[in-house]
Amino acid sequence: MATPPKNLVVYDFDWSMSDQDTDRWIFEVNAPDIRRKMEDLEREVQWTDLVAQCLREGHAKGVTKAQILGALRIMPFHPAMIRAVTDLKAKGNTTFLCISNANSVFISTILESKNLSNLFDTIITNPAEWTEDGLLALSRRIPPDGPQHSCPIGCSANMCKGDELDGWLTKNGKTYESYDRIVYIGDGSNDFCPIVKLRSQDLALCRNFGGLKKRIVRDGEKFGLRCQVKHWTGAWEVEETFSEL
Repeated sequence: MATPPKNLVVYDFDWSMSDQDTDRWIFEVNAPDIRRKMEDLEREVQWTDLVAQCLREGHAKGVTKAQILGALRIMPFHPAMIRAVTDLKAKGNTTFLCISNANSVFISTILESKNLSNLFDTIITNPAEWTEDGLLALSRRIPPDGPQHSCPIGCSANMCKGDELDGWLTKNGKTYESYDRIVYIGDGSNDFCPIVKLRSQDLALCRNFGGLKKRIVRDGEKFGLRCQVKHWTGAWEVEETFSEL
C-alpha cells in the first residue's frame, strides 16, 4: 500500500482561518469609539502596539475580560473551515502550523470554542496574557527594544513570517524537503514573505480580498515566487482543496 503524501498546512488566522479580524472585531462588538480610533491611527502606530494601546483604553473604560472572550466566541468562523481542517487532520498525514499577527489569547479562545484546540502543532503569534484586574496585556513577538528582523520583503516589525516558518522547520529538525507538499493559507500582504519560500509543488491559497493577492501581482516575479497560487473567497473552496490532499 502506497504511503500517503506528507503535508504541512500553514495558516494565517484572521480572514484566513476565521471570517473576521480578531483585533478589530472585539472593539466593533464592545467599543466602537475605540474601533474608530484604530482606523484613524493605524498608519501612524505599529499595529501590535496600537492594539495593545486600545486594549488598555478599553480596560480603562470598563470593557471586561468576559466581554472580550464573549466577542471572540461569537466571531464569524465558517463551518466549512472547521470541516476542512478536521477531516484533513483525521487522515493522519498532515501537520498544521499557525503563523499569525493576532495574539495567543485571541487564537486559543476561538479555537477552543470550535473544539479545535488540538489542531495546530505550534501557534506562532504575539504573546498576550490576562492581568489580575482583567487587562489583556499584549506585546510584540519581537520586542521593539531587542534585535530586529531584517526581512527584505517588508514584514511588519513584530514578526517576519518567512523567518518564523524557517525557524519552526529548523527547530523541529525539518526542511522544506521533509514534506511532499506545503500549503499556505493567507490573505494579507504580510503573508507574501512565507509563500516566497515555497517550492513549485507547494500551494498558496490566497483569499480574494486582502493585500496578498495584490502583492503577488505586483511583486511575485520580482521575488521569484515559485509556488502554485489558488484564489478562494469562501471556506467551502478551502474544504474542496483539502479533500484532494
